[in-house]
Amino acid sequence: MSSNESTERSSAVQLLSRADAQLFRMESFFNFPIPGYVDWVEMAMAIFCFLSIAYTQKLGGHVRMEFFIGRFSGRLLWVLEVIGTLVAMWIIAVLAWYGWEHFVRAWVIGDSSIDIQIPIWPGKLIVVIAFISLELRLLVQLFGFLRLVAHPDAEPIGVPIIETVDEQAQKEIDAGLAGEEEKVTIVGDTGGRS
Repeated sequence: MSSNESTERSSAVQLLSRADAQLFRMESFFNFPIPGYVDWVEMAMAIFCFLSIAYTQKLGGHVRMEFFIGRFSGRLLWVLEVIGTLVAMWIIAVLAWYGWEHFVRAWVIGDSSIDIQIPIWPGKLIVVIAFISLELRLLVQLFGFLRLVAHPDAEPIGVPIIETVDEQAQKEIDAGLAGEEEKVTIVGDTGGRS
């Protein structure tokens, strides 16, 4: 994860936290509840949680079984990655299918939230769109792994790369020290400052 991505994520979290704190202060100060607050938060959760899953897959940020798969290399590694990607694609296709059915049902019956009666079909449609975008991302990843099965020595393109603990720590350190003159290097070093 680059420093810009880390900054964007922390900015979004700070913005949501501040907005929540401001709403709580206003509600406490005026002693008047904000109507529909929970309904809007539920809708926003669908946006923030589900629309980021394809991007997280691109970054290789989802939980993977690297403990098992990290022991392999070459063509066997890429074949196992193809199998794992096909399984993930099947699961996401099933979730997208049933998500679409839930969206259509909410659309047809005019399903709405309890408090201020906002329609909930947009949130269900966002989930379907997110699953479709993840399916497309997995398709790109599948083609990348199939390419690596055919040419195991080629440079990996469009696929998540297994990093060592040291490499992950170095990226987090670099993201935390972005813009600072002094850098800490731990990969290939004894832990001292360089």
